[in-house]
Amino acid sequence: MKSINCKGTLIDFSTPKVMGILNLTPDSFYDGGKYNSDKTILQQVEKMLTEGATFIDIGAYSSRPRATHISEEEELKRLLPILKIIVKQFPDALISIDTFRNKVAKESIAIGAAIINDISAGTLDKKMLQTIAQLQVPYIIMHMKGNPKTMQNKLEYDDLIKEIYFYFSKKISDLRALGVNDIIVDPGFGFSKTLNQNYELLQNLDFFQNLDVPVLSGTSRKSMLYKLLETTPDQSLNASTVANTISLLNGANILRVHDVKEAVEAVKIVQQTNLLQNA
Repeated sequence: MKSINCKGTLIDFSTPKVMGILNLTPDSFYDGGKYNSDKTILQQVEKMLTEGATFIDIGAYSSRPRATHISEEEELKRLLPILKIIVKQFPDALISIDTFRNKVAKESIAIGAAIINDISAGTLDKKMLQTIAQLQVPYIIMHMKGNPKTMQNKLEYDDLIKEIYFYFSKKISDLRALGVNDIIVDPGFGFSKTLNQNYELLQNLDFFQNLDVPVLSGTSRKSMLYKLLETTPDQSLNASTVANTISLLNGANILRVHDVKEAVEAVKIVQQTNLLQNA
């Protein structure tokens, strides 16, 4: 059974887990600027934990296509004071930090975060993999070509699924050689993929189970949903639940979502179906 060690607690994925998203960025594609005070931030974290989130993923750098680049100093300034408040208020919460910078990773783990979630899998900061090995924390590696500014210009694949699979195989091998034990893969919906490629990825998500590490699916309110339906992120809750359900049916171990309650319900329904199938 796949599992990870989070701050001394073994998290197993016999039941898929939900990761709630907390964006501290003013320009995130869905909830940018929504949580802009200590009170609203703590209320949202409490809401997600109460609704059943196992992890809270905090990001202070927007990685949406063509988002504004911010400095390391600005990212730390946005993130660290809020992280301190959250850790103080919810000391048992398992906090994931969405960053590609090794300094941000180090300082966040020192404060009390448990996981590093890196959209670049170490390619945007050459010190990141070594830092993860030193910190000995779970590491989420995502597939992306280029960086957030250039990724939507890099959409050519000979074989989408195989290329992403080999990308992860190499990264996992490199991390294992450094002594990193707890690795999670995120195929990167919306990153360097066309709308059709995103759906090909969703259809073949179970293929990544062959990597023998937990698989994270992050489709929540993304353009692959609202562009297909000709709607908006605000109107994409139902579409997100459908995509989450397909992800679960195709073997996802973690759902990274804006809407925790609905994702937890999807997990329960799929789990109950699986129980009856296996009875």
